[in-house]
Amino acid sequence: MPGEAEDLENNRGGVKHRANGESYSSSTYVVDDAETQWTSWLVPMLVVINLFVFLVTMFMNDCPNHSSGIKGKCVARVLGRFSFQPLKENPLLGPSSSTLEKLGALEWSKLVHKHQGWRLVTCIWLHAGLIHLVVNMLSLVFIGIRIEQQFGFVRVGIIYLLSGFGGSIMSSLFIRKNISVGASGALFGLLGSMLSELITNWTIYTNKVAALATLLVIILINLGIGILPRVDNFAHIGGFITGFLIGFVLMPRPQYGWLEQLNLPAGANANVKSKFKAYQYVLWLLSVTLLIVGFTVALVMLFRGENGNEHCHWCHYLSCVPTSRWQCEEN
Repeated sequence: MPGEAEDLENNRGGVKHRANGESYSSSTYVVDDAETQWTSWLVPMLVVINLFVFLVTMFMNDCPNHSSGIKGKCVARVLGRFSFQPLKENPLLGPSSSTLEKLGALEWSKLVHKHQGWRLVTCIWLHAGLIHLVVNMLSLVFIGIRIEQQFGFVRVGIIYLLSGFGGSIMSSLFIRKNISVGASGALFGLLGSMLSELITNWTIYTNKVAALATLLVIILINLGIGILPRVDNFAHIGGFITGFLIGFVLMPRPQYGWLEQLNLPAGANANVKSKFKAYQYVLWLLSVTLLIVGFTVALVMLFRGENGNEHCHWCHYLSCVPTSRWQCEEN
């Protein structure tokens, strides 16, 4: 759970982060002086790409010319063709469902029956509205920049994309009636990787129990929000599991002292024989195996048209819990 570079180098207190609107503190840990501190550019670029895609979506939506007016007038009509759908149709200040579907939203029947597998990727870049976009991009900035500064753009990019892909697969396995869009699966993947990074680098952390407890609380709160209606918690869970496993593969840190001994003169005794600890190798192998098997089985089930709810009769409660105030049939 990396923090700011200067806090790490000076071994000071934790750094404040936010994940989906929730704040928490990371713990300090030992970082080798020779370790590279990356400049974050990929995460800002992802934000720009998402903003650009949203503008294109609203341009294509063209509410004034395409809205029937049955559900009300377009919102912010001064924006012209960039104005939003009526609030009764889309309370998130965004385009219509038909526009999102045309541009690549995740929709089960098109994915399976029309073999449009590309929707598993394109849906990650679409957002249901301005509110949806702002919340996700703020979360991406607060979570992603810290991780990219510590582990570089390649690993952050892999986690982001594969987690979004994993979230799309799980969403498609359990939700058939509605379309799904958003980068939430990818964001939960980054959150999951923070947890596995803490676990796999457990020995270099100080205040490790407090850091783990804090992170778990944040994860549970954000997953708990997903049981509300109209929230695709399956994408959150799928992205989180994917990112959690990838974190064990891409984020183990060398044992303390390993880098220093590389500069020792020839013939000097090395105190650290292995770059990583034995448990890190075990977690790496286990995670790689689970990722390969998991993606293979899930994709086979998906394109065979299998319904995940038939294999797990209680899993629908993971995405929506019915109460006296709302129903979940349309979730």
